Amino acid sequence: MKTAEDFLNGQIILIDKPLHWTSFQAVNKLKYALINKLGLPKKFKIGHAGTLDPLASGLLLVCTGKFTKRITELQGQAKEYTGTFHIGATTPSYDLETEIDQTFDISHINQTLIHETVKQFLGEIDQKPPIFSAIKKDGVRLYEHARAGETIEIASRKTTIHEFEITRIALPEIDFRVVCSKGTYIRSLAYDFGKTMNSGSHLTVLRRTKIGDYDVTNAIDVNLFEQSLSL
Repeated sequence: MKTAEDFLNGQIILIDKPLHWTSFQAVNKLKYALINKLGLPKKFKIGHAGTLDPLASGLLLVCTGKFTKRITELQGQAKEYTGTFHIGATTPSYDLETEIDQTFDISHINQTLIHETVKQFLGEIDQKPPIFSAIKKDGVRLYEHARAGETIEIASRKTTIHEFEITRIALPEIDFRVVCSKGTYIRSLAYDFGKTMNSGSHLTVLRRTKIGDYDVTNAIDVNLFEQSLSL
């Protein structure tokens, strides 16, 4: 059983973030559980090492106390994701946050084309972040521009795909596993993957399974963590 002093000195809590929760909500849940159950001061330091979208589940590293100084180091580690691309349709957000805006033919897509396309995304690639993202341009977050109906030019950035594996093909669905560098948008990977096959694609399922050596199999549900503080 960890004490208040342990959390002030520094802990890394592995949380399995539920679907539809923001990363901020998950951290806040932990923060107030620690304040209410262990009596930590209201201004004690706590933060997460890498945002997960509400439509994604999986590993969230939460640092407390003195370990918040390690957040930048942890954010820089490679990340592993699993999920599903829906081939033959795109959405403005590249995922299920927005409705389908275009549909495409998939009759030419087969296993050979899919596996050949995977090879084009291995290594260092140029990637444009989704317009529905929290990156700022001219001091305004991209998703705010998008929701205002504004068309803006987004600069591409370098990112690295260390591993890219197709784990199931059941068109229009393709399941995948990806290991990538910091700053990679799996939503953009979904969009670009469909485009490269002369079709379209968007992300329908996303789960973060690893950050560096930290594995979601060792993570705990937010509510179970709160309950464990009472034991």
